[in-house]
Amino acid sequence: MKNLQTIVSQFAIKGNVVEVRPFGNGLINDSYLAKTEADAPDYLLQRINHRIFSNVDMLQNNIAAVTAHIRTKLAQRGEQDIDRKTLTIIPARDGKKYCYDGENYWRMLLFISNSVSCEKVDARSAGIAGQAFGDFQSMLADLPNPLGEIIPNFHNMEFRISQLQDAIKANPSGRAASVQNIIDEVESRRTQMCRAEQWHRDGKLPKRVCHCDTKVNNILFDSEGRVLCVIDLDTVMPSYIFSDVGDFLRTSANTGAEDDRNLDNVNFNMDIFRSFAQAYLGAAKGFLTDIEKNNLPYAAALFPYMQCVRFLADYINGDVYYKIQYPEHNLVRTLAQFKLLQSVEQNTPAMEQFIAGIK
Repeated sequence: MKNLQTIVSQFAIKGNVVEVRPFGNGLINDSYLAKTEADAPDYLLQRINHRIFSNVDMLQNNIAAVTAHIRTKLAQRGEQDIDRKTLTIIPARDGKKYCYDGENYWRMLLFISNSVSCEKVDARSAGIAGQAFGDFQSMLADLPNPLGEIIPNFHNMEFRISQLQDAIKANPSGRAASVQNIIDEVESRRTQMCRAEQWHRDGKLPKRVCHCDTKVNNILFDSEGRVLCVIDLDTVMPSYIFSDVGDFLRTSANTGAEDDRNLDNVNFNMDIFRSFAQAYLGAAKGFLTDIEKNNLPYAAALFPYMQCVRFLADYINGDVYYKIQYPEHNLVRTLAQFKLLQSVEQNTPAMEQFIAGIK
């Protein structure tokens, strides 16, 4: 890897950088805090994982379009300290939104100081997340130009089903027969779970600008616990609003672990759902259609189902995509996600009643 100070010097920063050190524990990109001297701002240097985000131009143009639009919306609201309420891309000295060192792609962001993230989700933080992600979508609902689809078919259920069917047909690991029961359960729900794609083809369901990675730790807070901004914008792209609702609930409303061996631990937390849904709908009601609002329970089911399908396909393929800790790990993950799906299905009438009562 090239010297980090040399990389930093390629960007149009202010001040003199005195230290560049690793920052955070991101799973996709490598991040470094570039500390400056005196009163100059600090910066966040990131090495972009171009194996996942192969179209770096599209990636950076998406983020630039989103952050510029949010900045305009915040200014229209009369917000102060806007540099702390959205990400700021620092251009390279040649004017590009990134630089390439011959091996790796790099970008620079203004570092948002005195900010913290949250890892633990309870009913209160679920509500904060619902409001933050709902407001994020709302501000971007009138983005004038469409974003690029940075990971094609990322949350396309029909595509994920086709991947599973390909795995079953090829059966490279010889495991398909041993999981026929769960294959049958997946197949019995296929038409129901692929409704979003059909609604879209019928002109009933629009695609929105969605975050597509709505974990609570992708929200920054100030020292007093107030939301500053939504971060980690690499996966922002056109999708159904179900992506942001379902993705959050799959991880945050699960009372067990994603790979819990004890399925008795795995259930759907309705308190988390109610708090998130109430706040999300309050922030997003200005642009949501009835089909989007009324199908939040479908979103809650869709993502455990989707992840069940993905883990199952990888298990049948011989564990070629997800890292595993033991031979049956992907099967354990599959069964845990299916148990979560069953719990969501049991709670669907209560969710529908709750949504119907929100004005």
